[in-house]
Amino acid sequence: MYLCLCKGITDSDIREAGQAGIVMPCQLKAKFGLKDPGCCGRCSKNIHEFAEIAMSAQQAPSLNSLRR
Repeated sequence: MYLCLCKGITDSDIREAGQAGIVMPCQLKAKFGLKDPGCCGRCSKNIHEFAEIAMSAQQAPSLNSLRR
């Protein structure tokens, strides 16, 4: 599902970032360019929801670890 139409960011993108350790709001803003020109700013208002998604992905075991 798209979370940011301006940047084309999906929930999967946020989960991948979380698995890579990018979970803080400031880290997510920097990674996805949420303060860059051309972005409407709605994502920055919802950045804490993005962080929750990223943190849940970081805490969940990856599929690769379950296959072993």
